[in-house]
Amino acid sequence: MPTSTSRLTTAQALVRFLAAQYTERDGRRHRLIAGTWGVFGHGNVAGLGQALVEYADLMPFHQGRNEQAMVHAAVGHARHLNRLSAQAVTTSIGPGATNLVTGAALATVNRLPVLLLPGDYFASHAADPLLQQLEHPVSADLSVNDTLRPVSRYFDRVTRPEALIPSALKAMRVLTDPAETGAVTLALPQDVQAEAYDWPAEFFAERVWRVRRPAPDPAELADAVHAIRAAERPLIVAGGGVHHSEAEQALAALVDATGIPVAATQAGKGSLRHDHPADLGGIGHTGTAVADGLARAADLVIGVGTRLTDFTTASGTLFQHPDVRFLNLNVTAFDAHKLAARPLVCDARAGLTALAEALAGHRVDPSYETEYRAGKERWDTVVAGAYRADDEDAVPTQTQVLGALDAVVGETDVVINAAGSLPGDLHKLWRARSPRQYHLEYGYSCMGYEIPAALGVQQAAPGTRVWALVGDGTFLMNPTEVVTAVQENLPVKLVLVQNHGYASIGGLSEAVGAEGFGTAYRHRAADGTFTGAPLPVDLAATAAGLGLRVLRAKTVRELREALAAARDASAPTCVYVETDPAGTAPAPEAWWDVPVAEVSGREAPARARAAYERARADRRPYL
Repeated sequence: MPTSTSRLTTAQALVRFLAAQYTERDGRRHRLIAGTWGVFGHGNVAGLGQALVEYADLMPFHQGRNEQAMVHAAVGHARHLNRLSAQAVTTSIGPGATNLVTGAALATVNRLPVLLLPGDYFASHAADPLLQQLEHPVSADLSVNDTLRPVSRYFDRVTRPEALIPSALKAMRVLTDPAETGAVTLALPQDVQAEAYDWPAEFFAERVWRVRRPAPDPAELADAVHAIRAAERPLIVAGGGVHHSEAEQALAALVDATGIPVAATQAGKGSLRHDHPADLGGIGHTGTAVADGLARAADLVIGVGTRLTDFTTASGTLFQHPDVRFLNLNVTAFDAHKLAARPLVCDARAGLTALAEALAGHRVDPSYETEYRAGKERWDTVVAGAYRADDEDAVPTQTQVLGALDAVVGETDVVINAAGSLPGDLHKLWRARSPRQYHLEYGYSCMGYEIPAALGVQQAAPGTRVWALVGDGTFLMNPTEVVTAVQENLPVKLVLVQNHGYASIGGLSEAVGAEGFGTAYRHRAADGTFTGAPLPVDLAATAAGLGLRVLRAKTVRELREALAAARDASAPTCVYVETDPAGTAPAPEAWWDVPVAEVSGREAPARARAAYERARADRRPYL
């Protein structure tokens, strides 16, 4: 029997298809592509642009200002909704397309879904070369979009209308696969976007993509249980997979039953509430003293949903027990086998639940619990000291800014950050009150992520207070999406911290013998040196000029008042504060490998190299 068809352009068919896709997990359904971000140019305005007008009732549209920022917004949205919903991003051919690369890399590194729809050359080559087309002398089918191949989990160039059908289905499969997800790119030649085709009606039928919870293999589970029962000092390292799987309650149940303590990566912080007796806070180079101390003495490290990056392992120097072994529970086999670990390849919630059942009656020695709880109490005192401001009329330090914010955020507020010195302070000090509150993008540590991500989170959770913590360096890189916040009345709260330079990389530069070169914002004198005077740049005025309500705070007291006002604001608001550069954050508890010049005629790198050699001596292979 013939199949009914609809005659539509390729772009129109794609929008209708995307509007009919859903995810489902644990019986709850979510729209898969919740909306589309776009900046239009000649490569997409007549195709996808027209289609989004045609089906405005089916596909919400969000106007962006910067292509990279649009991807960040979509990633923030997907992360907040535990990867069960995503957004699409459309750009023109040329710089609009290449601007997607950084955002795509961020999404794929962090295993977060986003659909990229850049325009491309004419598939027919009727107009060749067209405006902004890259010509290659031996490859006529290559375009700038090919730069997206290595940072995409799936890539296709749709060179005929009917090719969209299998390609779109493959794209949805990757977006919804918890082990494969990341950036997905469908490059759309502009002539194909506008070409009509008789599409089968089934292509537009509602389709549900079930997000799997793979159970652990019985043999792997038995090995894991044996390893845990044999361990005297086990330590759980909670990563972002705990959140993606919504496994926080399962983790708490396992910990409550066994007494095994939990340290968290940047992505995993908040897996347990900060006041849970077994929550040790962050681990690794930016970790807490109690977490890193226990990590050095742990005989079994249980990774749950973590990629075990160099910040987490202190570049292979953190886990120092002579007989340390690893057990990695991860939905991705690639990560489960890291550090020569016993793998437990499964969904985080399913795996933690199975472990809790199999470990019934097992508990760590009471002396171990007493030890880590005492360490936690000592660290809580350190946090209180870093937050405390004895003089309310003084200029606040950066950690006092966090203390003031800690006093005003609610249980379900979201705090977003990505790069600079703030991630280290937050990882050590922030008191996460709920699973979604701590939103740090540190897999790619991308300056410019915070503001657009706040928009994506605000769209994902209307009515939630969303705070974007932004340093001056990050703000200068990507402030443009505050205009979108104003346009769509997304009441994000921007905390703009001004310290007149790249504070984090400046400190690192000093530590590795580069003497802080090129990391402060200062005037250049006629002789080429930099003077001590900061640049007369008013970032608060810039924020106001882009449409934000700006509250300036010069003292701790004024900061507290400004944050309270921003908390209750119904429109996008910026709290601007210049900080005292005096360091009040606890020093790093673990090493991070940044190679230092082996030879130099200057004294600073020579000293740094000696320290580097001493630290590097603690690195070990985990076999």
